[in-house]
Amino acid sequence: MESKILSPEEVSRVWQQCCAQLKTELSSAVFNTWIVANPLTSLEYIDTQHAQATITSPTAFHSTNVKKNFHSKFIQSLSDLTKHQVEVVYFIGSLPTVSKEEKRIHAPDKNQTFNSLLTRPEYSPSPRVEELFSPATLETASIDRRLLRSKQIGLRPDFTFETFAVSTSNEMAHAAATAVSNQPGSSYNPLFLYGGVGVGKTHLMHAIANNILRANPQSQMIYCTGEEFTNEIVQAIQTKRASQFKDRYRSAQVLLIDDIQFIAGKNAVQEEFFHTFNALTKKNCQVVLTSDRPPQEIRLLEDRLRSRFEAGLMIDIQEPSFELRTAIILLKSQAQNLAITIDLAKRIAETVDSARRIEGIITLLRSAVELQGREINEELIEQLISNSQPLEQRLSQRTSPSEIIKTVATHFSVKQIAIKGKSRVKNLVTARHIAMYLLKQELSLPLIEIGRWFANRDHTSVLHAVKKIEKEVLLDQQLQREIAFIRKSLQA
Repeated sequence: MESKILSPEEVSRVWQQCCAQLKTELSSAVFNTWIVANPLTSLEYIDTQHAQATITSPTAFHSTNVKKNFHSKFIQSLSDLTKHQVEVVYFIGSLPTVSKEEKRIHAPDKNQTFNSLLTRPEYSPSPRVEELFSPATLETASIDRRLLRSKQIGLRPDFTFETFAVSTSNEMAHAAATAVSNQPGSSYNPLFLYGGVGVGKTHLMHAIANNILRANPQSQMIYCTGEEFTNEIVQAIQTKRASQFKDRYRSAQVLLIDDIQFIAGKNAVQEEFFHTFNALTKKNCQVVLTSDRPPQEIRLLEDRLRSRFEAGLMIDIQEPSFELRTAIILLKSQAQNLAITIDLAKRIAETVDSARRIEGIITLLRSAVELQGREINEELIEQLISNSQPLEQRLSQRTSPSEIIKTVATHFSVKQIAIKGKSRVKNLVTARHIAMYLLKQELSLPLIEIGRWFANRDHTSVLHAVKKIEKEVLLDQQLQREIAFIRKSLQA
């Protein structure tokens, strides 16, 4: 009998029969994950007794696990169905097509044994398909395991140190995060990163976790937000599983909690976190926390927690500068395979003030290119920028002069009547000038009307205050952060 390679239709029929048999032996989850995703792609009758079947997997991770756990089942099922002794081989990716002429040329001699056939060059894996256990494949399998673990933990695989743009506003935070990821538990513990919205706190936290997983994909790691931590405690108490909750968190090698300020004022949550924190740091397990403000400014945070946070390394991540925003745009567009010039990146950076909004603009840009077939040029960039403005305009329209003054007063911990008054105390003057500046910038109020809100001040006094803040905000990074935080409070 000459070798016979089954047609795709015949292979499909055999595979369907095999699946029907295996489905009765395996759970639905296992069947859908490991059988359906790794199909039979070719079947060749070598002689009257032997056959060779090929199972093709999308990744090395799938292939390795399928061979380890289901090899004997495949052999038994396919041998029963074909009435041949089936040898199963495993490939990664799609198999190259083979012409009929090539099949005829490489047809086996019926006098050869089955084992010798398997050692012939024409039966070795195609050079276009990676060997299952080659160094390249093993490296791919390692990456697959890391990506799988990353997703299981809740991390973004694209948030790495390589995709994080560094400048003077965040270089210290980047250096500390890198050190922690290289030596978790021994460099800075805890590491406390704080700053406004969209400055890169979460990106650095995920980068730390992803770098640790790169070295050890099996690292016991927990990532959650302060709100999720709170909800888990509440649920654990309600379901009487508090001990399981404690065991899970206190057995972690790395604990990362985003927006830790959320637990402030919640006594039971702070109590549990206090003991969890102590248990982990006592074992030199790494703790990484982020917040929108430093520990001393988190209201209703217990003093014992505040002191422990301050005992570690605290780093303020500042608002991204124009240069940094430009670099972020170029990095994120490159990651999305979008060819954007530095001039267009600068145009976006002039308008967009945070990394989070930059990501939104890049997403809009990608959809315009992929879905509408648009070309990346100045016209498209201007259109996207103008389309992103209405939201801010609506926010401004909902904001009243009294709301701006109230927000500024709250931010500087002073009374509204004091800001509106005539006192020349330095902190009041600064708060007053910022309030005037925001009334002009956000609401475009006439100078005379702004003056009426501040004890009927002359329009020249208001103009002086606005010009003064406009000049200082270009040079003073602290003032930039103050105004950005007030604006975000108004939008919220």
